[in-house]
Amino acid sequence: MGKSEKKKTSAWRKLIYGFGATLAVGITLISVAFIYEAIASKQAAKAYPPPGQMVDVGGYDLHLVKSGSGSPTIVLEAGSGETSLSWRDIPDKLAPYATVVTYDRAGYAWSEKAAHERTGDQIVRELYSALKQENIPGPYLMVGHSLGGMYARLFAQTYPDEVMGLVLIDARPEDDARDTQAILEAENFAGNPPAATLKLLKQSGILRLFQDALLEGLVAEEDRGQFINVIATPSYFEAKEEEAELAYTTEDAIRGQRLGALPVRVIARGLPQDYAQVGISETAGRKLEAIWQAGQRKMLDISTDSRLIVAEKSGHMVIHDQPELVVNTILDVLPGR
Repeated sequence: MGKSEKKKTSAWRKLIYGFGATLAVGITLISVAFIYEAIASKQAAKAYPPPGQMVDVGGYDLHLVKSGSGSPTIVLEAGSGETSLSWRDIPDKLAPYATVVTYDRAGYAWSEKAAHERTGDQIVRELYSALKQENIPGPYLMVGHSLGGMYARLFAQTYPDEVMGLVLIDARPEDDARDTQAILEAENFAGNPPAATLKLLKQSGILRLFQDALLEGLVAEEDRGQFINVIATPSYFEAKEEEAELAYTTEDAIRGQRLGALPVRVIARGLPQDYAQVGISETAGRKLEAIWQAGQRKMLDISTDSRLIVAEKSGHMVIHDQPELVVNTILDVLPGR
C-alpha cells in the first residue's frame, strides 16, 4: 500500500471514529435527558398527590374533587386540555352555597387513561357514573367552558330529569367546526402539534427545561408548574387529541338542541382571540371571531329561559380573566338567590 493510500485510509478512520464518537455523545445526552425526565416525573407524582377521590368508572379511575354541601350540585366541566385545576378558586367561592364538583376527564391530570374512545357520549356517561359512585345526587347545575360546554349540554340532554340549569362559558358552538373549516383550510392552519410530538417533548425533558419559551401564550406562568408536573403526561396528550378528533360526535348529538324552559346562561367573551399568534391573517381572524360570536348568541335558542352575558374584559379564558363574573352568574341560577 502506497503512502497516499495509507493517508486516505487514515483519514477515513478518523472520520469514522469522529462520527462514532459524536453519535455516542449524542445517544448519551439523549439517554440522560430521558432519564432526567423520568426521575423528575416520579418525584412530581409524590409532590403533587390528587386532592380529590379516585373513582372507578369501569376499570379505570376518574379524579373527582367535591367541596361544599347541600343541593343543588354544581358540576364544572373544563375545556379542551383543561382540568380540575383550571377553575382555580372558583369552586371555593361557590362552596358556601352548594355542593361543587370538579373532575379530570379520563387521561387528564390525575385521572387514568380510558379503555373507551373519547366521544362526548362516553365522557358524559363516565361523569354520571362517577357522581353516582360517590353518592353525589342531583339536581345538577352543569357549568361548561369551551369544549366542556358541549359536554355540559349533552349531559343535560342525556339526563334531563336531573339537570336544573346550564351555564355555558364561551362554549364551543355545535356548528363551529363546520362553519370555520373553509376559512382555516384557506389559511393553511395546521392546528395543534400531533400528540406524538408533544409526548416526545415531555418524555425527553425538553418541555420541562424550556417550558417558559414553549408554553408562552398557551399556559399562564402561574400554572406552568402544575402543567409540567401533573397535567402533561402521554395519556393527556393522547386524550386531548382524541377528544378533538371525535368532537363532531358531540356536535351532531346536540345540534338543534331544545331544552324547554331550563335556565341557561351564556357567557361570551368580550375580547377577540389573538388569531395572529397562530399564523391566521387579520381578515380571516375577523371572520372566525364573527362566527364564534354568532354561535354564542345562537345558543340562546337552547331554552326559552336563556340569557346572554358578555364578559367585556375577557378573552376565551373567562374563568381566569373574570372569575367573579362566572361565580355571580352561577349563583344567579341557584334557586332562592
